[in-house]
Amino acid sequence: MPKKHRVLVVDDEESITYLVKTELEDLPEFEVDTALSGSDAINLIQSKVYDVVLLDVKMPRIGGVEVLKYIKEHAPTTQVIILTNVVDVKTAIETTKLGAYDYVSKPYETAELLATVRRALEHKTLVIDKEVNQLGRPDELIGECRVFKDVVNKAMKLASSEAFVLIQGASGTGKELFARLVHQHSTRKDQPFIAVNCAAMPDQLLESELFGHEKGSFTSAIKTKQGLVEVADGGTLFLDEVGDISITTQPKLLRFLETGEFRRVGGTSSRTVDVRVVSATNKNLQEEVKASRFREDLLYRLNVVSLRLPDLKERKEDIPLLVENFLSRKTKTKHLSPEAFQVLMSYDWPGNVRELEHVIEGAVALSHSDSIETKDLWMNVALNVQSSAASTPLPLPAAEKLMKIDELEKVYIEQALKHHRWNRVKTAATLGITPKTLYLKIKRYKIQVPTMDSPDE
Repeated sequence: MPKKHRVLVVDDEESITYLVKTELEDLPEFEVDTALSGSDAINLIQSKVYDVVLLDVKMPRIGGVEVLKYIKEHAPTTQVIILTNVVDVKTAIETTKLGAYDYVSKPYETAELLATVRRALEHKTLVIDKEVNQLGRPDELIGECRVFKDVVNKAMKLASSEAFVLIQGASGTGKELFARLVHQHSTRKDQPFIAVNCAAMPDQLLESELFGHEKGSFTSAIKTKQGLVEVADGGTLFLDEVGDISITTQPKLLRFLETGEFRRVGGTSSRTVDVRVVSATNKNLQEEVKASRFREDLLYRLNVVSLRLPDLKERKEDIPLLVENFLSRKTKTKHLSPEAFQVLMSYDWPGNVRELEHVIEGAVALSHSDSIETKDLWMNVALNVQSSAASTPLPLPAAEKLMKIDELEKVYIEQALKHHRWNRVKTAATLGITPKTLYLKIKRYKIQVPTMDSPDE
């Protein structure tokens, strides 16, 4: 069932609220609450997220203007339509300057009221799209091999349910694209898709981003802020790299997932939203549970159904399609030479599709002719080994000279850092990991980063 639009009707005349509620609820798309005073309206707004508020201006004690100001501060994406008498049109126009979407004069025509409400809902969608860049670039899921098509078909089947989905796969395999696929083929497709990168934010910032905060709840909280769970109400909340959420924040997330209730940081009242959660991780969460870094009950709540995305090395037959797509975005004339194409096919792609995209982007920039050659492909230290191995097989070292995996990874990361002149952001992108993960590996392997260079510029 598609999410119903939540409407709050606020008027001290009970006959008005009853009439509007009856007319709106005759239509299946609306769910309507009523309030007979400004204080009742504020109490409801504190506990529930509304799409539209139909608000009378003149009410005793707490008037419509005060309620409007409260909504604009505490629920800025909620659209307010002022209900006013004809003689108060001047006041209604002034309220639009305070943030009201529009006004309707009483007595109103039902068709006019409905049209205004629907325009307000469209405006809310545009506001959300602008604030969180909801749509972004329309990427396609590209692949024809069986293992990839099987995952796509499974995702399409899961989309029609309301079950939470956990997407597992290495960095660069396209976890967010699959999350968007689930959303776009669900009953929530016309509602927001909100993505949150859990690995990119410290605890307090992540909690504030998810659940919002009240003004003054911490030093930099100079105004009240809506959380992304409120913005995603009715739609899909995508928690990327959920395995990086700290053990202190996990209980708060678990409570929200189980009840749909949350409190803003520094707030005292609980609010309720209706979101479907799709999460993703490049970690083995079962191993994280064993290591006491991830709550077992949270894993069970997130992992109602799961998708495992294949690494690019498991679907190398899709590389020609991917290369063609990436080239078409950057150039109309350049193409890969047979030798360069062979290098791409023989490489194991530890950074998966994201690494392939970056290599093609770099090759287009580096090549001096329409033909992209092997020398234009800048991947990492493994490239030179593999390209030389293609022509001259290298003798295998004796067993005692083989490097351990950790030692090899350390050398690999050092070479990548040197190649990017110690720029951690570019290095992480090349390796297909987050800057936070790269930072932790630098600490783990005690890699010496030169102090004279800035690693993040």
